[in-house]
Amino acid sequence: MTEKDPAYWLADANAELVPAATVVLVRDGHDGLEVLMLRRNSTLDFAGGMWVFPGGRVDEADRDGAADEEHAARRAAVREAEEEAGLHIDEGQLVWIAHWQPPQGARRRFATWFFLAPAPPEEAVRIDMGEIHDAAWMGPAAAKARRDALEIELAPPTWVTLDYLSRFPDVQSALTDAISLEPEYYETHIGRVEGVVVALWHGDAGYHESDPEIEGARHRLWMLTGEPWRFERDGEAT
Repeated sequence: MTEKDPAYWLADANAELVPAATVVLVRDGHDGLEVLMLRRNSTLDFAGGMWVFPGGRVDEADRDGAADEEHAARRAAVREAEEEAGLHIDEGQLVWIAHWQPPQGARRRFATWFFLAPAPPEEAVRIDMGEIHDAAWMGPAAAKARRDALEIELAPPTWVTLDYLSRFPDVQSALTDAISLEPEYYETHIGRVEGVVVALWHGDAGYHESDPEIEGARHRLWMLTGEPWRFERDGEAT
């Protein structure tokens, strides 16, 4: 079962909510800002074959001596960058940009802290061909275009993060903007319109009822099957 099957997103009513962290590593490439993307082993039960940012669950070792949950999540993000990509990240450079909680009934429910950070200079990405089977630096808009062409699979939080980063020409402008903003909290609700899965977030008129057909404000992602996904938020649309 893949993202192309709407049932992927709502398949387990009893899934446990597990704390997790991910780090969105960015660098300046020849054509502008690039993001490190990793492809998960296609045989994995959760998100198999998807392209993701380095990340994983917050372990007990991450909590040992941590000042609070955010500190533990930062430790987890640093650890996962090293384990999955072989990159050594300075915890002090992590900028907390969002917290994502999946919908009730999702196949796996990771409540995930998203951090933005500059990639370490002169370090090559190293993957172990275990959980991660490929790695690539992609422009955010190019990654979205590849999903639209059905070349790669992305989860909604990854897509929305790429959409945000596609506004910036370089690492400095992205980090400056991220530092200036309060982290955004997303608790996804899922609705359907004529068989199309729609992810709804805070501020959308249909959010509380999980009803995309309610008229009013918009903050949603149309997860169209076999077509480009479409993001709508009052004041912006992509």
